[in-house]
Order: sequence, then structure tokens, then C-alpha cells
Amino acid sequence: MKFILLLSTIGLCWAQYTPHTQYGRTSIVHLFEWRWADIAKECERYLAPNGFGGVQVSPPNENIVVNSPSRPWWERYQPISYKICTRSGNEDEFRDMVTRCNNVGVRIYVDAVINHMCGAGGGAGTSSTCGSYYNANNRDFSAVPYSGWDFNDGKCKSGNGEVSNYNNAEEVRDCKVSGLLDLALGKDYVRTKIADYMNHLIGIGVAGFRLDAAKHMWPGDIKAVLDKLNNLNTQWFDAGSRPFIYQEVIDLGGEAISSSEYFGNGRVTEFKFGTKLSTVIRKWNGEKMAYLKNWGEGWGFMPSDRALVFVDNHDNQRGHGAGGASILTFWDARMYKMAVGFMLAHPYGLTRVMSSYHWPRYFENGKDVNDWVGPPNNNGATKEVTINADSTCGNGWVCEHRWRQIRNMVAFRNDVDGQPFSNWWDNGSNQVAFGRGNRGFIVFNNDDWSLSTTLQTGLPAGTYCDVISGDKVDGRCTGTTVYVGSDGRAQFSINNSAEDPFIAIHTGSKL
Repeated sequence: MKFILLLSTIGLCWAQYTPHTQYGRTSIVHLFEWRWADIAKECERYLAPNGFGGVQVSPPNENIVVNSPSRPWWERYQPISYKICTRSGNEDEFRDMVTRCNNVGVRIYVDAVINHMCGAGGGAGTSSTCGSYYNANNRDFSAVPYSGWDFNDGKCKSGNGEVSNYNNAEEVRDCKVSGLLDLALGKDYVRTKIADYMNHLIGIGVAGFRLDAAKHMWPGDIKAVLDKLNNLNTQWFDAGSRPFIYQEVIDLGGEAISSSEYFGNGRVTEFKFGTKLSTVIRKWNGEKMAYLKNWGEGWGFMPSDRALVFVDNHDNQRGHGAGGASILTFWDARMYKMAVGFMLAHPYGLTRVMSSYHWPRYFENGKDVNDWVGPPNNNGATKEVTINADSTCGNGWVCEHRWRQIRNMVAFRNDVDGQPFSNWWDNGSNQVAFGRGNRGFIVFNNDDWSLSTTLQTGLPAGTYCDVISGDKVDGRCTGTTVYVGSDGRAQFSINNSAEDPFIAIHTGSKL
């Protein structure tokens, strides 16, 4: 009996590392700043039919309304209360979204802002998305309620109460990051208030949480909050399922805090992934795709089963957070599709695809002065995500997850799930190829000359549709076809000036 009990505990521990996606679905998408009504529709009309596993949604709790600059994206990261009430929608709309998405097997992960409340300079009044009163100066958030007792002001040892020295772990965790009022997660009262909020969302049916600013919280304090969380809602999840947890920890090396301190609580964002991959695809610093042969742990990344990976996120696509100028985004579409394609083909980590909105990027002295701009809106009301005839999005929404090349690589990853990394080939420069067992094969040409070669794919003989240049529709291919011989070998030709200089085939694209 003891043996069985031990095994069941281990099983439960593991739950926080698995995203509870439906079988055969392996990727999540961040629908940044989307309204709940639009996400509900997208789950039904697009995400479920195309094999997406889940959605990371913007923080659903009440936040401060910032009018200078006008309604920036970052106001969502300045909580006023834990009421479900933002420009994405109210609690009824949130519940409807979670129900409808779960009913088609698409999970919802909430971006949980639990390290802090609004900025110290947030003033007082009811300039909040639900009209709740607050007084930042007095640390009065009566809608929670929090008071001066519930913040780390007395615990912070830095001169000005701010985080300025990232080589001091105490300062990073006990002081205010960018002026945001730092909650005292060491106190049971605060932990309970946060857990009550998260349990409210679990009851509604969410599958897990991204923990914003996890690096600014003590791992033990996070564990204390997680220990108070309920199991997931059995309407959609197996009894005893624990919420999936992934923690935002920016660790590019050289600081006091390392990602590994957080592995006990759940997965961790691997920021090195997008930073390094973007540098390679850009061919900066002498990097070459040939060097990607040992991609993953071989590049000094965290263990694959602890990593949440992405090419760009809502912060670093606009120069915030980590990664600097190398980060590839939708603005660099050709290279970006290659980077996302590589990420989705490679077995390392749990993959998250970004879905963005356009903003009027304008650089002055190397800085985008419009990096604050919020989602497409009419006088502060977020615009609907409209769908064009060609299935792209309108109203200023980018919808990278709907780009054929990215959508089809999400399906590729689903098809090759569990298959080993295999049949690597490179030309010593920027032409590379690799397979996933006997189910998938991908070839890249990022050199300034054409590629033409015969490669071992590991795939069964037959004719395959290249899912980068086209789609398999009614047993036919709208793009290039690839013929694999009985020996598993196939001829590949990729012009260096091709719109998308890569080819991907998998068993699901066999004609």
C-alpha cells in the first residue's frame, strides 16, 4: 500500500509540468490582449480544428486604467483587485470562453499577476477597469482587501525601495520592480488572497497559470501559494489533476537568481531559446544553423521537461524584458517563420506560439517610442478580431498563429510527438535538415546560395505535401510535393530567394 501511495504522490507532483492538453495536441498560443468573446470563437472555429492545445490569455483581473500614455498594454500588469473585469471582458464572458474552449478540447492558461499591485505612483480613486477604489500611496486596495501590512516596504533593504541590483537576490524579490507595489508573499493572509483568486479561476475551468514576474518572488512563497490551490475542475479534467504552472523567470546567466530554483514549482520560461535561435537565424556573431545540431540542453538550456519555449513574447517583441535586438518577430516575417518552424519541429521544450497586434513602431535613438501602445481599440474599447476571406485577421490583429506556415508546423509537431530527433544533416553552414523518427522531416536553406541535395528522411516511401509552401486539401497538395523513395531518401531543392526557404513533410501530409 505504501508503494502505491508513493507512486500516486509522484504522479500528482508531475501534474504541474503537463499542460493537460487533449491527446495529440502539443502547442499553446498566446492570444495577447484578445477579448474573451473572440477567444471563445477562435477556439471553436480555428484552434480546435487545427490542433492547438491551449491559449494563454491576458490577465483577467481588474487593473488600473492608465491615461498617460493612453491605455498601454502594460496597464494589464498593474492589478487593483481580483475581480474578473478588464477590457477583455467581464466574468460572464470569461466563463463562457473557458466553457466553450474546454468543450472543444482547447485549454485556458491565465497570466497571473500575483507579485505586485499597481505602481506606487498610481494615485487614488476609481480609475480602474471595474471602478474599485484604491489608494496606492496608502497601500489601500479595499476590493481585495490589502492594506499597508500586506506589502514588502519594510522588508526591502535597497536605498530607494526599488530593484536596481540584479546580483542581490533579496533585493530582486523583496523590493519594487519598476515601482510596482511588492506584495508580502511571505504572509499567509496574502498567500490566501492570491490562492482564493486562482481557485476562483480553477473552479471556472482554467487548466493552469503563467506566473508573471516569478523571478521577483521567493520560490518557497510560490510553493506556499500553489499548495493552497484546488485540483482542476472534473467537468473537463481527470480527478486529482493539478494546475499546470509555468513561471516567468528571465535567466540569461550572470545574475544571482537562476531558473533552476523554480523547477520544483513547475515549468519555467526559457528565454535563452528565442534569444539564441534568433541570433542564429539572423547569422549574427558568426552563428550558423549547422551549430544547432545539439540544440537544447547542449546549448546550456534548462532540461527539456522543465522548459516553456517561444521565439518571442509580448514583452521582448517590443524591446521589453529579455533578448535585446536579436529577437525575431512578425516584423521580420521571413526569418520569423523559419525560427518558429525550427522550434515546432525540434523536440525540445513545450512550445508557445505568439499572436500579436500591430502598433505604429517608431524608432528614435534605437528605441521604439511607441512600445507602450495597447491593442487595436475604439476610444479604449478593444476592437473585435475580424477574419478576412483569406483567413487572416483584420482590425489590426496580426494572428501569426493563422499563418499557413505556422499553423501547419503546429500540426507537424502534433504528428511527430514522442519521436526522436534523427537524421541530422548540415553543409557546415546554414543549410540543415533533421527528422523526427519515421514521422517527419524538415529542411532549411538559410545560406545565400541554393540548396539541391538528396537526404535520408527516415519516412515511409510515397509522395508528401510540403506544408510550408501549401496545404494538403482533399488528397492533393496546393504547394510543392516531395517524393520519398523506398530507401527513405528524397531530393530537395530550395532556392535561397524563395519566399520561405524551408520544406517540411510529415506522415499527416502524405498524399
